[in-house]
Amino acid sequence: MMKLFDVYPLYPIELVKAQGVTLWDKKGQTYTDLYGGHAVISIGHSHPYYVAKLTEQLQHIGFYSNSVIIPGQEELAEKLGKLSGYPDYQLFLTNSGAESNENALKLASFHTGRKKVVAFKNAFHGRTAGAVAVTDNPSIVAPINDTSHVSFLPLNQIEGLEAGISEETAAVIVEGIQGVGGIQVAETAFLKALRKRCDETGAQLILDSVQCGYGRSGKFFSHQYAGIQPDMMTTAKGMGNGFPMGGVLIAPHIKASYGLLGTTFGGNHMACAAGNAVLDVIQDENLIENAAKIGQYLMDQLSQFSAVKEVRGKGLMIGIELEQAVGPIRDALLFEHHIFCGYAGKHTLRLLPSLAIDQKVADQFLESLTQVLKA
Repeated sequence: MMKLFDVYPLYPIELVKAQGVTLWDKKGQTYTDLYGGHAVISIGHSHPYYVAKLTEQLQHIGFYSNSVIIPGQEELAEKLGKLSGYPDYQLFLTNSGAESNENALKLASFHTGRKKVVAFKNAFHGRTAGAVAVTDNPSIVAPINDTSHVSFLPLNQIEGLEAGISEETAAVIVEGIQGVGGIQVAETAFLKALRKRCDETGAQLILDSVQCGYGRSGKFFSHQYAGIQPDMMTTAKGMGNGFPMGGVLIAPHIKASYGLLGTTFGGNHMACAAGNAVLDVIQDENLIENAAKIGQYLMDQLSQFSAVKEVRGKGLMIGIELEQAVGPIRDALLFEHHIFCGYAGKHTLRLLPSLAIDQKVADQFLESLTQVLKA
């Protein structure tokens, strides 16, 4: 019998149902989801509007390739441009965050005619060849993945940008908030300095917004707190609320041509139905404002915990730095209090809930964390 390629350590939990922030396993046990499967669940599990739109689309046509007109793509571009504040940008649709970053890097290289890329310490941009080369984790970089064109600079350190970014640099890629790297926020002064240096050298500034984008930070894109405009932004995660999709938002000065980029599944009929439903719900239910409000409430409350060294993040992308190892705490929250959380490193608990959570859910988490830290 064929077996699965064993690369994932699995919890002994089989989920069979999900609604809002609640999950059910096959034994009937309920859980509160404050992780959303790595920030994927943006509007809540099985949102009725989302389910209806995907069902309706599937009853008409589920898939055809990008060789025909797919009206949902133009609808998505219009809605995304308006809601994000980038109506003059262009949209290329993909299947994942890694594919989005891969295509953004390729576009930067096409546009500049250059090869070198600057990334930052503790970055995570994906596992495909170009994306993993700019990911600061040698253990997932295979010998075939060329990294000779990449240099890593310290995040939030302005000194060194002038020397590190030159007229040979094709792209500078940075997460607005590092996720895997421990919820480290790229500071306003640093992002402004990056924008300035890229303008001076012609390097293209790519904001990896795969995890920190789509309203999670309390603005549509976290870099909007800094008031800068990147040359490209990459998205995925919450873009489809569980349906695999991603995208690259591309500034007007970068020109398209037939055959420059391509994808079989990117922007398919079902993906666009999911993506449009997500944007409708985000707007209609004021979820970006909710993320800012509930996120600030959580961070204010968490900062008062004596066992918490530091609280980092924006909106509903929160890192809780603890004195003790986070593994036993995360496990206690899951198996004793039935709350799904994530982690980043050995001491950081990571929260990436649906943007629709309310204060009641936030208070339940705070009470459970209080009990776990006292135990």
